[in-house]
Amino acid sequence: MALRVTFVAAARSTPLLAERFEDDRLLDQAGWDEVQRVAPALVPLAAAELRYCSPSPRSRTTGDALGYTPLAQLALRDCDMGRWRGLTLGEAMAREPEAVDGWLADPRSAPHGGESLLAFVARVGGWLDTRPLEDGGRIVAVAEPSVIRAALVYALKAPPSTYWNIDVRPLATTTVTGWAGRWNLRLEGALPQAAP
Repeated sequence: MALRVTFVAAARSTPLLAERFEDDRLLDQAGWDEVQRVAPALVPLAAAELRYCSPSPRSRTTGDALGYTPLAQLALRDCDMGRWRGLTLGEAMAREPEAVDGWLADPRSAPHGGESLLAFVARVGGWLDTRPLEDGGRIVAVAEPSVIRAALVYALKAPPSTYWNIDVRPLATTTVTGWAGRWNLRLEGALPQAAP
């Protein structure tokens, strides 16, 4: 019995270099344009038996724009960044360079007062492992890129440092198949590329 979970990265709400921790902004015009451009390839995922999303505005809006009508899942929220919430990485580095260095180097640390990388990966992995298992069951989840990176680290049982080496572009899809404790990454055909 295998489950198929396809993650769809939320469309953009800001230029990539201006990404903020726990960003609550809606889609910007570039994000809407990207959704329209790739919708023909992504709309068929609405046939999934279960449709979820991160609770962020851009994840919910992306899912709705694609016709998924997803159910927001608290476990798929972005990493709790404590006092760094709303900051860019550069802004956090300017304020607390040693704390940011420590956070990037140690997956157990949470100098911002929020959630450590290990806790974040475990939370997202716990959500993945508790999905209802039906043979051939399909799930689609629109999520923040950070959530998808965490899911992949968990699913592949990769070292936590791998999280920093996974690039998830807006509207990219990633599929894992399997069941609790036994996940495989599934790479499929190419979709039209979203603008960088």
